[in-house]
Formats: sequence, structure tokens, C-alpha cells
Amino acid sequence: MGTLYVVATPIGNLKDITLRALDILKNVEYIACEDTRVTRKLLSHYGIEGKKLISYYEHNEEKAAEKILSILKEKDVALVSDAGTPCISDPGYKVVKRAWEKGFNVSPIPGAFAGAAALSASGLPSDKFFFLGFLPHKEKHKKDILEKYKSLEITLIFYESPHRLLKTLQLLSEICPKSKVVVAKELTKIHEKFIRGTSKEVYEYFLDNPDLIKGEFVILCYPEEEKAVSEEEIFEKAQKLKEKGMKTKEIAKTISKETGLSKNEIYNFLLKFLD
Repeated sequence: MGTLYVVATPIGNLKDITLRALDILKNVEYIACEDTRVTRKLLSHYGIEGKKLISYYEHNEEKAAEKILSILKEKDVALVSDAGTPCISDPGYKVVKRAWEKGFNVSPIPGAFAGAAALSASGLPSDKFFFLGFLPHKEKHKKDILEKYKSLEITLIFYESPHRLLKTLQLLSEICPKSKVVVAKELTKIHEKFIRGTSKEVYEYFLDNPDLIKGEFVILCYPEEEKAVSEEEIFEKAQKLKEKGMKTKEIAKTISKETGLSKNEIYNFLLKFLD
């Protein structure tokens, strides 16, 4: 019986592949891949020839799985995706599941994963994270997911396409405006770029730079809920600002900017306590 090797491939730079992955691709006869053109380009780059490619993708995965399983009865098969680790927001799950169910050995050949690569260079908390893959296309479903996870004190990671990027960033800026956000663009490629700031700042950056909305994106978000500010804290802030010679209206405006609370409500509150 053969082994199904789940082989990670580069996410951008073709050099981002392990020596073990290259050994597997050189030694197997069959390679199951999403797009044969993409895989042939990788194989050609490393001088790997004479491989039999099996096309599998989201809409033919069941049928392709049957063919792969029949080959595994006698020979090894390498499973690759167009970029990164198979089965991670890519087809392959059904193939792997069926292989285990039929008693075949499945072996991971680890390598690139865009979500982890972006997190490692983001500067956001990385001790815990939640990977969401691609968010739903429908705005309501996307909003429901972001609302559900915004209270978690962990970094959220998800992928987005160019034509939905602005809408998703706008939604983030509305749901959690003070969250720290990093958008990683074209990871490991020539035009790799990281955009960092609050969700509102990052959204406005792409509004002002629409020419950058092309390629592949990883969005990382560390949600920060609005924290309640007590009356005692407001009064203490106001006292310090008053000592600096600021008038009540100016104090209310300053505290409003810091806390996000209504300027008028703060002003009316301060009138009760400040001379």
C-alpha cells in the first residue's frame, strides 16, 4: 500500500520549499494538484520531469479522490495545492479523509502557510490565534462571524480577495474601530507589503491607495472592545487638564477624543463638579 504525502508548496517565492518536499516530488510517480499548469511551473523550476498529474479541485474532489485511492493501493501519491499547505483553505480535505478511512498512511510534509507567515511578521500577539480562512461572501454572514469573535482576546487571521478587501475592511472599522489590524499583501513576492494601524486607519489607507488593491491578502485583527470609563476616571482626567489651564469645554472635547464618549455628556457631567 502506498502513502499519501500532503506536501506544502511555496506561497509566492519559489525558493520557499523544503528539501524534503522536493525529494518527495522527485520520487513519487503521481502528483495530485489543483491546477496542473501551476504545478508544472513549480516542477519545471526544479527540473522535475515525467510526473503523472491528477487534477483535483473543489468541484471534482469526490471523483478525483476515487482515482487517488485506487493508485494508493500500489503506489505513493503526493498531494499539493497551488500555494501553501493543502487542505488549509484549499481543496484536499476529502481526499485525506477518504485515505484515512481506507486505511492508507497519510504523511504531512510541512512548509509554507500564509496565515502563519503573516502572523510571524505582524507584531500582533501570537501566543494564541484563530484562523478563519476565507470569510463568507455575503455581508450579513461575514458580519455575524466578526461580531461573534470580536470579544476574543486573540489575533484573528483570515484571507481576502482584492475585490472584497475594501468592503471587509470597512466592516471591520465599523464593528471594532479601535482594533489593531495588519494587512499582509503578496507575501514572499517582490511586492510584499505590510499595512498596519487601527481598522479604521487601514481601511482609509486602501481607500486612498486603490492601486494597491491587487494580488493576495492576509488580514490579521486583534480585537479590542471599547472599555467602560468610570465617572471617577473622567473626573481625575478633568482635574489634571484643569490644572493645565484648560476650560471645561476644551476638557470635555479632549476626554471625548481619548475615550470615544459623547463630548456633550462629558461636558454636562463636568459642570456638576468643576468650578
